[in-house]
Amino acid sequence: MAAAAATPAARLLGPPEIRRSAAAEPAKEASAAATGEPFMDLMSAAFNDRAVRAAPLKGLTENWSPTFLSSGDPCLDFFFLVVPGISPAELTHLLGCAWAHNPLMALKLVGHLRGVRGTGKSDKEGFYTAALWLHRHHPKTLALNLRSFANFGYLKDLLEILYRILHDVGKRAGTTRRRRHRCGGRRGRGATVRRPDPQLPREVRIAAKLARMKFGDREAARDLRKMKREAMAARAVKRYDRDPEYRFLHDRVADLFAELLRADMETLRSEKPFRISLAAKWCPSLDSSFDRSTLICESIARRVFPREAHAEYQDIEDEHYAYRVRDRLRKEVLVPLRRKLELPEVYMGANQWSLLPYNRVASVAMKNYRKLFLKHDGERFAEYLGKVAEGKAKIAAGALLPHQILAVAELQWRRMVKDLSDKGKLRDCLAVCDVSGSMAGTPMEVCIALGMLISELSEEPWSGKVITFSHEPELHRIKGTTLREKMMFMENMDFGYNTDFQRVFDQILMKMIKRLFVFSDMEFDEASENSWETDYEAIQRKFGENGYSSSVPEIVFWNLRSSRSVPVVGDQKGVALVSGFSKNMLTVFLDGDGVLTPAQVMEAAIAGEEFEKLAVFD
Repeated sequence: MAAAAATPAARLLGPPEIRRSAAAEPAKEASAAATGEPFMDLMSAAFNDRAVRAAPLKGLTENWSPTFLSSGDPCLDFFFLVVPGISPAELTHLLGCAWAHNPLMALKLVGHLRGVRGTGKSDKEGFYTAALWLHRHHPKTLALNLRSFANFGYLKDLLEILYRILHDVGKRAGTTRRRRHRCGGRRGRGATVRRPDPQLPREVRIAAKLARMKFGDREAARDLRKMKREAMAARAVKRYDRDPEYRFLHDRVADLFAELLRADMETLRSEKPFRISLAAKWCPSLDSSFDRSTLICESIARRVFPREAHAEYQDIEDEHYAYRVRDRLRKEVLVPLRRKLELPEVYMGANQWSLLPYNRVASVAMKNYRKLFLKHDGERFAEYLGKVAEGKAKIAAGALLPHQILAVAELQWRRMVKDLSDKGKLRDCLAVCDVSGSMAGTPMEVCIALGMLISELSEEPWSGKVITFSHEPELHRIKGTTLREKMMFMENMDFGYNTDFQRVFDQILMKMIKRLFVFSDMEFDEASENSWETDYEAIQRKFGENGYSSSVPEIVFWNLRSSRSVPVVGDQKGVALVSGFSKNMLTVFLDGDGVLTPAQVMEAAIAGEEFEKLAVFD
């Protein structure tokens, strides 16, 4: 990133149409207020530090059971309470508290939120929300850690962040359309009504309304699309020219893509064995959605083919230069690199299904395109799957979440289980699955999937077994030979509308289980005679009363739903607090020895080499 600081001042023109518009509006002034009162600053810091160190408050779960409202460590609260589906306001509140407590650890937790290849929670939307918060409050830290963030996820994340900052939205319109399609179309469950973007100029919104009134008028629709493209481009140029923090971020994204693309072209021209990056895959195509809204291709092209390094660009106007380098980026860089990468989209777009190399298809692409492979190349695809089943070919499964794999393929599930088994086994461990009514929907699906995964990774006598807890906990041996049969068995287990956690421990008091993975939303039922005795405190008391005070099982509380309930404080021995839908956190516990504490597990989760590259700059 040091090289990025030396990048010469760049400019952004956009398409020719927007340069014919009227003069731009005056820039908005931004100012940062300073207190200028050292005594008050020191007093506030001391007061806030004291508040952080104060004992965590207790409250009640949704079912009136005593619980902690915080672990006592703001970073651990962020680690445990942030789950997919949490509101942006709640996430940013937790992140702000964590940053005030320990900025570097909070930054690492943001990276952990995105990590997809064994490094984190794979929570894409949560990461985007955190990235927008970073841009508002610590823009240099976001911009100068882009390479690391891309390694936690993928390069497309950087484009998504640019788009959301530029258009001040939570999600792109395409995401909403895909969700509406899954809900059964425009009139299906949860259907939304598309309205013109209020940030578009008034004349564009009026034109959109007229076009809707003249439904079927192709010329009006074409004119409307042109006006929208011009409005988006004008907004991108205006923000780039007037917002130095956005411009710095935009330039760093372009620098990274350009650096990777230049290196890949050098590698492609060499005759030595090589490995090229995925920059060409994730670089937007010219005039694609990302390019029209951010104009990022122009910025990348200017860096790949700088004017000063090419004599043919010395005496031409800047508009003509921008047009020529954009076209050159497509023809001389993106097309040959994408061909070499053997991306499935290249073969699909060219209708060359019979040439598609299935062993090169990434896990998420396999999930998205599986039905198309069966439709257009069913015989070859079935033959490939047969080879995978025989161990003669490999199938990607690394980036998918367990509950997604359940809906995709038996073979990907087997691959994921094998990859985790190669890292170690779970000794004397058992999954406890909350199947109460409050877990309905995706949390229940994740609970079932992760419970099945724990059962397959556990050694005898607990292999293939799970405990469900509602009003009457039961120990089940999962029946079935195929993934689908096991999934159906889990889905058909008895469930109710209670979450009586202590009854689970009444059942296993004599079972001598070493570690329990509790998949739940942490909203346990009131069950203790002591009005302020938490569930874990009651468990310790019951084991002590029966002479097993030193044999309380280690408990991994795995949070699957947005909640404010925290079962224990951060320094509680014999307990871990984790959350999210990803199986990556399991690697912390495979063949792990030593006494657990929530804080130690969090620190182990962000202790990898990639996390050490992160740094706070502002």
